[in-house]
Amino acid sequence: MDADLYLVIGLVIAALSVPSILSAFSDKRAPRASAITILIGGGLILFAVQSHPGGYALAEIPDVLVRVAARFLP
Repeated sequence: MDADLYLVIGLVIAALSVPSILSAFSDKRAPRASAITILIGGGLILFAVQSHPGGYALAEIPDVLVRVAARFLP
């Protein structure tokens, strides 16, 4: 797997954990599972940025998402 795929998976995991965090805070309970998924997503994003030569620019992220989607979706 390459750095682009790690970045996309990390972004998706981090984005999907935001509703879980908001739900936990609104129910006044600890967001334990949400915190773990944020850590996993953040770790994947950090690994992708470090393993990609030169890192990623913020403007480059939409291109990476489209490239990965085009590669794996028929």
